[in-house]
Amino acid sequence: MAGSLRASLGDSGALTDKPDFALVGVLRVPELESSPWRAIYKRVLMALGILLLAAFVVYIDRDGYSDTQDGELSFLDSFYYATVSLSTTGYGDIAPVSASARLVNILVITPLRVLFLILLVGTTLSVLTERSRQAFKIQRWRRSVRNHTVVIGFGTKGRTAVDAMLGDGVSASDIVVVDTDQMVLDTASAMGLVTVHGSATKSDVLRLTGAQHASAIIVATNRDDTAVLVTLTAREIAPKAKIVAAIREAENTHLLRQSGADSVVVSSETAGRLLGIATSTPSVVEMIEDLLTPEAGFAIAEREVERDEVGGSPRHLTDIVLGVVRGGKLFRVGTPEVDAVEASDRLLYIRRVGD
Repeated sequence: MAGSLRASLGDSGALTDKPDFALVGVLRVPELESSPWRAIYKRVLMALGILLLAAFVVYIDRDGYSDTQDGELSFLDSFYYATVSLSTTGYGDIAPVSASARLVNILVITPLRVLFLILLVGTTLSVLTERSRQAFKIQRWRRSVRNHTVVIGFGTKGRTAVDAMLGDGVSASDIVVVDTDQMVLDTASAMGLVTVHGSATKSDVLRLTGAQHASAIIVATNRDDTAVLVTLTAREIAPKAKIVAAIREAENTHLLRQSGADSVVVSSETAGRLLGIATSTPSVVEMIEDLLTPEAGFAIAEREVERDEVGGSPRHLTDIVLGVVRGGKLFRVGTPEVDAVEASDRLLYIRRVGD
């Protein structure tokens, strides 16, 4: 069944087998934004360094050069020779002969010429080298990516999930977004996220995200059937990753579970419950939104048990504990199994943001 499914998804390994330069435009690693004036300043310094090096080389070998004026080259003459040589300038009937004229040529004419070349050619060079830089960044990223989170779908659900992770302190470089819409991927890239353009129902696209090395995969597609197919493909590629999927209808929950999802969020029913609660107790909805928003107020978090808390009741701790995770299973506070916390437990508690 897995083999037929792979064939139906078009798993030919086409993307992962391609060289890094061929992935430019499919896989995009964001770059740090820098001021254009800073880039021009760096280019001017590099040009000046090359000019000084050339002048120094000419001066060392000055006996091999002749000067029609006095037959001997000074360092100023060497510097002048370097400027007219590196700037590809040739003098014919008009040429500077005095030291002052050559000094003006060095200090004024050549910098203006270099600045002109930078403004004229700089943009073209930047475009030509962009592909090479991206190919290098892709190569380096693919070699080092580990324990990251893959977000499949960058619609409202996917974007909100990313915002929540960033609010919890997850680095943008540890999040990879997959989508078929280039416009939303541009938005994700502007946030500093690595992006992959393609359908996550294809296993070679998921492999390109490094899903086989990911610690978590979030499935936030717009259709339930797509979510099932993506989850099935992701579980085959990443058997150890934690897969969290969102669906619209609760009747599809068992399909997601069978496909390998560790957690399933029913978006339509969750929203419906909040709407129903809001009609009678709107303050409850406000508090729930506060708990789900990590930027301000309160948030639900998870932590290890401290040494002085071992053996105590989770109901009598300083923090407000909602549940205890033991052996990978969640127990609500008040159940007999967790009357006393153990050192290996993890506590789900309410924390004040900023603590």
